[in-house]
Amino acid sequence: MAARCQVYLIGGGPGDPELVTRKAVRCLGLADLVLYDSLVHPDLLEHCRADAERVFVGKRAGRASQRQAEINEQLIAAARSGKVVARLKGGDPYLFGRGSEEAEALADAGISFEVVPGVPSPSAATAYAGMSLTHRDLASSVAYLTATESPEKDRGSHDWSKLATATQTLVIFMGVRKLDSLMRLLIEHGRSPSCPAAVIQWASTPKQRTVVGTVADIAAKVQAAGVGMPALTVVGEIVKLREKLRWYDLQPLFAKRVLVTRAAEQAHLFAAALRERGAEPIELAMLRITPPEDPAPLAQAVRNVRSYAWIVFTSKNAVDAFFDSVRTQGGDARWLGNAKIAAIGPATAQALLPHGVHADVVPDAYRGEALAEQILAAHGGSLSGVSVLLPRAAVARDVLPDMLRAAGARVDVVEAYRTRGPDETTVIELRRLLEARELDVVTFTSSSTVEHTLAALGDDAKRLLSGLTLASIGPITSDTARKLGLTIDVSAEPYTIPGLVTALCQHFESQAGHVPATEQAP
Repeated sequence: MAARCQVYLIGGGPGDPELVTRKAVRCLGLADLVLYDSLVHPDLLEHCRADAERVFVGKRAGRASQRQAEINEQLIAAARSGKVVARLKGGDPYLFGRGSEEAEALADAGISFEVVPGVPSPSAATAYAGMSLTHRDLASSVAYLTATESPEKDRGSHDWSKLATATQTLVIFMGVRKLDSLMRLLIEHGRSPSCPAAVIQWASTPKQRTVVGTVADIAAKVQAAGVGMPALTVVGEIVKLREKLRWYDLQPLFAKRVLVTRAAEQAHLFAAALRERGAEPIELAMLRITPPEDPAPLAQAVRNVRSYAWIVFTSKNAVDAFFDSVRTQGGDARWLGNAKIAAIGPATAQALLPHGVHADVVPDAYRGEALAEQILAAHGGSLSGVSVLLPRAAVARDVLPDMLRAAGARVDVVEAYRTRGPDETTVIELRRLLEARELDVVTFTSSSTVEHTLAALGDDAKRLLSGLTLASIGPITSDTARKLGLTIDVSAEPYTIPGLVTALCQHFESQAGHVPATEQAP
C-alpha cells in the first residue's frame, strides 16, 4: 500500500513490544527511513521493511542524543527528498514526547504528516504495577507533570500551591533524579507526607521494578533500591491497590533472562511465549539453517514423490525445505498423490497445514522411535515392499530409518537442509553475556543447539554455564547434553516449545524463596 503522507509520528508504546497499534505496525512498513528513540523496544523495528534505513536518534534524559532541532531538520530533509519517514517514539508522541514540536516543524515546512497515538506510559506503568490511574472510591482526577533539569526550576515552573492537591492522582515524568526535592515541594504545598507513592522503572518490561512508600519516604527507598531512569513516580491513594492488583511481577518467569538458542527464523514464537510469562528473552541463534550443499537429490526425490507410500517429516525445517523444492519446480500439494504423511510432532504437523497437507500420523511421544512404531502399526507390523521418503538434516539420528528398514521398508534418506554453527559476532556476544553473568537460563531446543553452543564456548563451556538453569526440550536433547558433560535442570513434557515454557514456569514456581521483584512497602 502506498503511503498517503510523507511523515508518520508514531507512538511505540511504553516498552512491551505487543503494546503497539495495528496502524503503527502498518505505517512502519511503509517507511523508507525510520528515526527511533532509545526507549523504543528493538522488536518494533522488525515491522520495518527490510530495505528501510533505520537511524537511532537517542532522546533519553541524562544521555547524549541528537538535539531536537537536528531531528526536525532530518525529518524535513528526508521528506523533501521524497522519502516516507517514520518517527518512532516511546509512549505517545504528544505526551511529553516533543512530538508536537516535530509536527509544528513539519507544518511550517509544508510537509504532510500523520500522528499515530501510542499507549501512554502512565497507563501501562500503573496497569503492570497493579494500580489504576482512577478508581471510583479512591481517585476521580489525574494530573501529569514533568520535572525539569533542576530543583530551582521545578519550584518556579509549576504552580505547586494548586498542583500539589488539585488531583487525587499525580504522575511525575522524569523526576526520579530529583525525587527528594519534588516530594518536599508536594508536602510544602499541602500533600500529606503519609500519602502513598510509588516509583515504577522500566514499566511493562521484564526489567520492571516497583518501589512503594509514602511521599515522606519514597525518595530514600528509591535511592536504597538503586532505582534510576527511566521511571515514573505515582502519588495517590491508588498506590494502595497494588497489594491486591499486582500481576505482572508475580509471574513465575518474571525478570528471568532466558537465552533462546533456536535458529533466528524460529526464535520469535519462543521468545514471545517467554515474554508472555514475564521473562526477558535474549535471542542468539546457536545454529543456522542452510540449504544442502547439493540440492539435486532433494529435487529428484520431489519429482519422484508419487513413488513413495510414506513421506516422513521430522522437523519444521524439513517441511519448509521440501515444499520450497516443490514450489521451485512448479508443483504444489497435488504432487504428493496418495502418499501418507507422517510428522514427528504437533509443531511439524502444524508446519504442513499452510501447504494444504494434514499429517496422517503424529505420535504421542515426539521421538523417531514412536513415529516408526506408528507407521509399523498402520501396516500390521511389516513394511515389506513399502517405500518411504525421509527428507531431513544432513546429520541426524538414524534410529527412525533403521527401524523402518528392519521392518522391510525401502527408505530413501535425502538431505533437505544443513545446520551450521553461529557466526563470529554471535559467539562474541554469547561469551560476553556469560562472562558478565547477564543470563539466568539457557534453553536447548535440539541436540544441534547443544552441540553448537558447546563448540562455540570451547574449553570454557562448563565454567561459563555453571550456576545457570539449563533447560531442554526433551529427552533426546537432554541425552546429548549429558553426554557432553552438562547437567539439565529442566526438561519439557510434552517435547514442544509450549511444553518447555511450562516446564520452566513449574521449575521456578517450585523454587523455595523465589522473590519476584524489587518491592519495598511502607
